[in-house]
Amino acid sequence: MAAEDEEFTAEAGEVLTVEIGPEAAGERVDKALAARLPELSRARLQALMAEGRVSFQGRPLTSGSGKAQAGTYAVEVPPVEPADPQPEAIPLVVLYEDAHLIVVDKPPGMAMHPAPGSETGTMVNALLAHCGASLSGIGGVARPGIVHRIDKETSGVVVMAKTDAAHQGLSALFAAHDIERAYVALTRGAPQPPWGVIEGAIARSTHDRKKMAMVKAGGRHAITHYRTEATFGPPEKPLAARVACRLETGRTHQIRVHLASKGTPCLGDPVYGSGSPAPAVRAAMAEAGLMRQALHAAVLGFRHPVTGETLRFESPLPADMARLVAVLEGL
Repeated sequence: MAAEDEEFTAEAGEVLTVEIGPEAAGERVDKALAARLPELSRARLQALMAEGRVSFQGRPLTSGSGKAQAGTYAVEVPPVEPADPQPEAIPLVVLYEDAHLIVVDKPPGMAMHPAPGSETGTMVNALLAHCGASLSGIGGVARPGIVHRIDKETSGVVVMAKTDAAHQGLSALFAAHDIERAYVALTRGAPQPPWGVIEGAIARSTHDRKKMAMVKAGGRHAITHYRTEATFGPPEKPLAARVACRLETGRTHQIRVHLASKGTPCLGDPVYGSGSPAPAVRAAMAEAGLMRQALHAAVLGFRHPVTGETLRFESPLPADMARLVAVLEGL
């Protein structure tokens, strides 16, 4: 399953390995572990300890109040119980719909499916209300109809299946990368050269489990084609840019990781946007009301998995990114 900008959480049934150094020895063990596992709260870690799922060098820990020791800790995250999403009458911008599939222009701030912290108000909740009981079970109870995912704070075009045949056909297209997907990013600075290909395997960061990272060994091969459409600020040293990105593969957080690797992360990216934009750009972001990463899934094209018809959908920039472009043009 392709999953560009997939919402990132600890995997079901996963064992997380954590190294605690001498500098943290003596802290409460739940506090020390929580600082190194930001996806798990101290309360969650305490509950896992009570269940015997946290160990220090092979020895189970039963209390989070003990003092941390330098060494290796293992935290077993048990499989998450499948959610049973409920229909919610949430308005959707439907770009296309037939008996087999539905294409929606997703707003920023909407998660694709229920997950810890986003149990309601998701695309799945909205689809269950829009499509009715026919959607239930397609692709699994927790994620009915979902074929691909974009991050909660990324806006733009997504396609969902309404039948098993469409789900299987769309999944095959995504697996074969036989899908046209184009994104628009607003970046800090401008990538050099202005156009090209970013190629590099992506895997989970060994330093921060909420992040993905480019790696030299292992990981999944990832290719992003990019082209700078406009720059803002002094031509000799742009303060920001509008960059079109075309995915050849669809890895988790691919565009955000690849653009950050060139020193030009998406504006407003809370995970990969290390460093601060120029003051004029920060002021423009505030004026435009941008509260998220400036990334938009602008184009989605594919062959209909049932009818064979060629379909292509475009979505204009959402209001926050459009306002930001307008303000940046005045720099």
